[in-house]
Amino acid sequence: MDYELILDEIKPTEEEKNKVKEVSEKLLEFLNDKIHISGIDAEAVLVGSVAKRTYLRGKSDIDIFISFPLSTDKKDLKQIGLDLAHECCDSFNAEPHHQFASHPYVTTEIDGFKIDFVPCYSIEDGSQLKSAVDRTILHTKYVQANLKEGQNDEVLLLKRFMDMTGTYGSEFKVGGFAGYLCELLIIKYGSFENTLMEASNWQFGHVIDLMDYGTASNFKDPLICIDPTDKNRNVGAALRLDKYSQFIQSARNYLSSDKKTDYFYPLDKDLNKDAILDEFKSRKSNLIAIKFDIPQIPLDTLHPQLKKTADSLERILNSNDFLVFQSGYWTDEKNFAIILLELAVFKLNDIKIHKGPKVFIKQACDNFIEKFGLENCYVLDDYMVSNVKREFITPQDYINHLLSEEYISLIKVGKNLIKPILESYEILNIEDLTGNELLAFLDDFLYPNQHIKR
Repeated sequence: MDYELILDEIKPTEEEKNKVKEVSEKLLEFLNDKIHISGIDAEAVLVGSVAKRTYLRGKSDIDIFISFPLSTDKKDLKQIGLDLAHECCDSFNAEPHHQFASHPYVTTEIDGFKIDFVPCYSIEDGSQLKSAVDRTILHTKYVQANLKEGQNDEVLLLKRFMDMTGTYGSEFKVGGFAGYLCELLIIKYGSFENTLMEASNWQFGHVIDLMDYGTASNFKDPLICIDPTDKNRNVGAALRLDKYSQFIQSARNYLSSDKKTDYFYPLDKDLNKDAILDEFKSRKSNLIAIKFDIPQIPLDTLHPQLKKTADSLERILNSNDFLVFQSGYWTDEKNFAIILLELAVFKLNDIKIHKGPKVFIKQACDNFIEKFGLENCYVLDDYMVSNVKREFITPQDYINHLLSEEYISLIKVGKNLIKPILESYEILNIEDLTGNELLAFLDDFLYPNQHIKR
């Protein structure tokens, strides 16, 4: 296939490249001049996809790392690094915002570009690591040294393909492939198409070890890609099994498709609310939407807590016979979130089997019979059981019971979500859910994996 037309649309324009270069250089010049004048032992360097020339059009975030010698006290590294970032922001009339990874860093916007200023240690290999961000400069150098002429375009094709099939991005919200992992795949397999051909035959635990470190047995992840700069790190550690599997199938679908070009563009979906609601009604499921306010916390903290809460709700409902067909969550990432539960049950019968001890444990059986009465007890398989009246016969009533101050501890709720849920949750009808982004979530809920096929 001829990829030139696609590359013409996804590669940065000359104007964008020149602007990125200009802004990056003036920020580096300011920081390194300030470092020199102040007598600070440090250096500001450009890292990430901009430095490696593997960024997609319109996604030219600028990452500047301020590296300090290993002998620098961690408290000094944080403070001096943040002070330099603030001075740079002040000089360019930008508003600094603090974020947190292994330690604080600063994000801002300058001349229309998102900028990250990150303090780190200057290391020569992974064995010297003091914080997770320290490897980033090594990653940049490795890719710059090993990505051959023209392979930047292959990385862009792979990133775009993954983006359009929902498998790109290592943040928790996505759970897909990191940009660095994409670059390593192209270094390993040479081209976008070769990567897909190889991926179409991947198994669980597939190993990529560019430096032949031989440390893959230390990991049990779906994809094991040993970091060339650190033999004790799997670059694919954040890749979830579902996204790994979806990428494998999307590669197979693409290779056998006669509409390959479509895989590089968003799905053309006509989101019709009435049609979506009609499809849900045709399934004859019990749909419960729980809406609540969200706290102002980093997204990489918010999304794991939302998933943890949704998963825990599903488990406890299932364990109490309210059979959950599937569950999911959605958030606008600013004000509220919704947990959607699709259940096979609208209403349970009034009684349930309460399982007691095995009949072989005489004293425990005697105690069970004393509690429930001999006339109410019987043996089921090798257990003593009794029929008892259910406290809750509808999932809505049980959810209202659980989402109370007294009983919310029965669910594994993200710690930052407990207060907002208790104070603001409401159970909505699915008809009340509106907005294109929310409709897109409902559509994906109905028809999973649409993005991996065309």
